Amino acid sequence: MFDVHVHAAPDVLERIGYDDQIGAGYAAAGYSGFVLKAHHESTVGRASALSRSSGLNVVGGITLNRAVGGINPAAVLSALSTGGRVVWFPTADAHTQESARLPRLGDLDERLDRSVLSVPPVLAADDTSVGNVALVLDLITEHDAVLCTGHLSGDECRWLLDQAEARGIGRFLLTHPSYTVPGMDVEEIAELAECGAHVEITAYQLLHQPGMTAARLAAVARAAGPRLILASDAGQPDSPEPPAAVEQLIAVLAAEGLDPGWLRDAASDTPRKLVLP
Repeated sequence: MFDVHVHAAPDVLERIGYDDQIGAGYAAAGYSGFVLKAHHESTVGRASALSRSSGLNVVGGITLNRAVGGINPAAVLSALSTGGRVVWFPTADAHTQESARLPRLGDLDERLDRSVLSVPPVLAADDTSVGNVALVLDLITEHDAVLCTGHLSGDECRWLLDQAEARGIGRFLLTHPSYTVPGMDVEEIAELAECGAHVEITAYQLLHQPGMTAARLAAVARAAGPRLILASDAGQPDSPEPPAAVEQLIAVLAAEGLDPGWLRDAASDTPRKLVLP
């Protein structure tokens, strides 16, 4: 098993355990590895240290929120040049996050402004960050890294997929597209999956997303087809341990009539091949 989406302490939000504790839980559950994600810092160094100490394939990356300079090619180059494998486009600082009133770093201190991040087609053509977006995409191409869409809108996800295809980016993951943000419908998800996007469903959606149902998640899984990725997105104190969260997600989807073997592949071989070189 291989989890492409988990959070650990230290973090600006409370987490269920530190990196080593999360790693020990995966090892005990027989996982080969996982992707360590943080919204406000690179996890490349943390993942590398844990890989060396645990023997697991622990993968790090960088999320392009304001704490790392937003859509910042220098931060991306640094992360990928030191072993990072995953680049998430804006999450907590995406414009969708602010519109949906979901948690942001600025919630911790009112002295921070509420500026947000986006990519074309939301950005104006003359916005100075357009060039940064292009360079980030080029760096992902050159390092054969994974492009994750973060919390950007459906239109932005589609634009990113078009750009990925044009550049030959072969590792593309729609970050929980049926979550509140971006809130994509099943038909749109199916179309992007047919165009080459992997599709993530997370246990967090099952456990915490308002209005989400097992039937709807099953419909998204069917739309994803062979490009389905199941992940925990766990680490919250009110979520199960990440491996248990994944098992719960698999059981719930299997109860909706989906093939258990296919679901296990979506939480093991498929994500492992997506992420590892």
